[in-house]
Amino acid sequence: MEIVPGIHRIGNDLIAVHFIVTDAGVTVVDTGLSGHYRGLKRELTAAGLSLADVRGVVLTHGDGDHTGFAERIRTEANAPVYVHEGDVARAAGLEKTSPGWGHWRLGPMVQFLGYSMAMGGFRTQPLRDAVAVRDGDRPSLPGDPQIVALPGHSPGSVAVYFPAFRAVFVGDALTTRDVLTAASGPRPSPFTDEPAEAAASLERLLDLDIELVVPGHGAPWHGSAAELVRRYRASAAA
Repeated sequence: MEIVPGIHRIGNDLIAVHFIVTDAGVTVVDTGLSGHYRGLKRELTAAGLSLADVRGVVLTHGDGDHTGFAERIRTEANAPVYVHEGDVARAAGLEKTSPGWGHWRLGPMVQFLGYSMAMGGFRTQPLRDAVAVRDGDRPSLPGDPQIVALPGHSPGSVAVYFPAFRAVFVGDALTTRDVLTAASGPRPSPFTDEPAEAAASLERLLDLDIELVVPGHGAPWHGSAAELVRRYRASAAA
């Protein structure tokens, strides 16, 4: 579906993949689970596009529910995959972590795990050839994305900012739907390595001219970064 002109979404509030369309081609942000690849191709076709229009992929971080089809699209579409240098090993499957789950409810947890399994969550291929980026880099891709480091969820978590769209993709730096509790609204993401660091990193969003914040889990946020961060802080305090 097209959530705003030029920005498309595949998946749902549990796990989502997005892509940007410009006259120069397509930039994909995150690659969800392996089963989302079919949805990507369907959405491209519906928009009058194909894999040949994909110029590259930017990952917000290296967790498996964001790298699902990264290796496949890299090889089949000859599309470079950009990931922060701090998460290159994680995206390659060479780094294992076990962050705390925090609060959870049985129903939402089972729904999330069931959806993940159905969409090939255990069939993720390691990303074998990533292009490492750093804070402030601007990969030469459609939409002129800018890398904004937001460490905390993982060492290499980033936001991907598209100034012309006034949109920023934040991966798991925050969520608007907790996949383990189904609680909605801006809030900390579960499975975060360093919660305090993740919360502090969000201050960087206040420097961006944005009207749309797109997490990897949950509905897009339409509004100011200041209000988003305020609600995040209130949720974290509660």
